[in-house]
Amino acid sequence: MSERRIPIYTRTGDKGTSALFTGERRSKDDDIFEALGTTDELSSYLGLAIDHCQDANNGLAEKLQQVQCLLQDIGSNVATPRSNASEVRLARTEFDTDGALAVELETWIDDLDKSLPPLRNFILPSGGKAASTLHICRSICRRAERRVVPLVKAGWADESTAKYLNRLSDFLFTAARYAAKHDGKEETIYKKFAKKAKSTIEA
Repeated sequence: MSERRIPIYTRTGDKGTSALFTGERRSKDDDIFEALGTTDELSSYLGLAIDHCQDANNGLAEKLQQVQCLLQDIGSNVATPRSNASEVRLARTEFDTDGALAVELETWIDDLDKSLPPLRNFILPSGGKAASTLHICRSICRRAERRVVPLVKAGWADESTAKYLNRLSDFLFTAARYAAKHDGKEETIYKKFAKKAKSTIEA
């Protein structure tokens, strides 16, 4: 028996629409696809962060791989509008109904934070390749949250998806600081630069 392959192209989106998990087709610039695209972008950058974390052997890679899988689950939830999906599809795409995954992120944050110096200043994205990539992931995560919140308000996605993304950005910030410390890299502290006085040239 030949192995069945998933087709890479289907031509069904050539006219600017794509299908949700419910089978409904919407324009590719729909708010749902904006949210799905942003979570996918986040997962892609997490893949890069994982490579840097593995090279540094800082112990974060396994957690980040778990996050990638959970982002797929968030995508399934977002792609299944809660207001008009069947009970079967709703059950298949539930996400963090008891809040345990968000609590797990809080535990990760607390564990990493114990080894870090107290945060007394604004930190600029910095601290080596692993840390800087995690900062990119953090900022994309914030954008993903901004894309998902309107869907939650509209009743299309579960509130737990936005809550997880909110907590995830906090974890990625802490993970970035931890990666910098592990690599012995100094974090760049924000400081306000004074404006230079205009020089005058005498005739």
